[in-house]
Amino acid sequence: MNPDNPSPSSNSALKRARIAKWLILPLAIGYVVLAYLSVERGNSLLIGLVLVLLSMIPFLLRFERKERKARELMLISVMAAVATVSRIPFATLLPGFTPVTFVVIISGVVFGAEAGWMVGAATALVSNMFLGQGPWTPWQMFAWGMAGYTAGLFAHRSSWRRGRLPLAIFGVAWGFLYGWILNVTLALDQWAQTHSWAAVIGKYVTGLPFEIIHASANLFFILVFSPSWIALLERYRKKYGTLERIESTEGERAHGQAPAVN
Repeated sequence: MNPDNPSPSSNSALKRARIAKWLILPLAIGYVVLAYLSVERGNSLLIGLVLVLLSMIPFLLRFERKERKARELMLISVMAAVATVSRIPFATLLPGFTPVTFVVIISGVVFGAEAGWMVGAATALVSNMFLGQGPWTPWQMFAWGMAGYTAGLFAHRSSWRRGRLPLAIFGVAWGFLYGWILNVTLALDQWAQTHSWAAVIGKYVTGLPFEIIHASANLFFILVFSPSWIALLERYRKKYGTLERIESTEGERAHGQAPAVN
């Protein structure tokens, strides 16, 4: 295949990839709006299911072969299951100190932004079926989804994904961002009642202990486990050419080359 004259299928795949990227922002806005509307209505489980379906749109736009879709969906399911199982025992022992954000971030780093989003959103929804659904569920889906998405956006094709220190800083930052996102509803309610910025800031200050615990957990799991997890998952990606590697592996196979890991 002539690299200067890509095939129609390659052009179609690239077009879908661009569309998928542009859809993330409106979907993120949709998450915030629908989650806020769910706070007073007690239907967070239903809205959570709708939001998961919406979050699948960019992911599904990337693929055209049925067998590939099944393989990628299976991978997302496995990573979400790992994150879910890891959350449940930690939630009863030390709330906030869980490896969930670590698993979500590593998913985004290795498999790309859409995969990170899917793993994060699905993990919040499924794990809360065991820990309890509530108005916080859509916000958790959004927060963990964005943690995975931004990890893929900034690290998937970057050399610093192999460095524990940059990943650790990223994980610590999301330990605080996660809590701040979940506190949005409390802050909005506080503002509606008092119209006082001091009261709003006070709400965020009261959440600092939880956020420090969460950030510490991310720091620990990334420093200790990220090299081995990234190496293991990248071997899988190299073997099967999954997710964001699809376009490059198709070109490499056409030239008789083995797919390479960045």
